Amino acid sequence: MNQLDVPALQRRLAAFAAARDWQPYHTPKNLAAALSVEASELLEIFQWLTPEQSARVMTDPDRAHRVTDEVADVLAYLLQLCEVLGIDALAALSAKIDRNELRFPVPESPKHPNNSPTDTESHSSE
Repeated sequence: MNQLDVPALQRRLAAFAAARDWQPYHTPKNLAAALSVEASELLEIFQWLTPEQSARVMTDPDRAHRVTDEVADVLAYLLQLCEVLGIDALAALSAKIDRNELRFPVPESPKHPNNSPTDTESHSSE
């Protein structure tokens, strides 16, 4: 697995924006909105696929390219948002995993129905 150098990527994104005088537009609100739009564009690729088709999406070169580009866009806006807000994305993720491990302990029985998220509960968003 490649090591992700988040600060280096954030510096590249900041330099890209600075060279184009985009910093005034990179407010937390605008970056969060752009992140949402890009996540929606990623979702659109999967919108009408069956679960089986979605599992094979990367076998279609055109779709694979689109998915990869949208994932990059989502990550770029997320990293920019974290930079603007002073959030260490990897530390935040690690802390969230720690909290989720406490909140969702490994069940004694793997098929226990009360250990999976419900429609109103999410592993990563709470």
